[in-house]
Amino acid sequence: MYFLGIGVLLLILKAADLTLVAGWDWWFVLSPFALAVLWWAWADWSGYTKKKTMDKENARRKERIDKTREALGTDTKKRR
Repeated sequence: MYFLGIGVLLLILKAADLTLVAGWDWWFVLSPFALAVLWWAWADWSGYTKKKTMDKENARRKERIDKTREALGTDTKKRR
């Protein structure tokens, strides 16, 4: 996501002829978009995306279970 933000910012600066970005070559201005494509390809190939999604789901599930146990008064974590 950071690559897309940087790419859009550089693209706007290049198109508006602002700052020193106006003098840069187009391949340099568009390179963050290529890096974003490479990142997404690697993340999907390696399973990084799926692992992060599963971690979020497991954390939500654990939080929901803990909240339910506390509401029922069957919390296994005894407070001392």
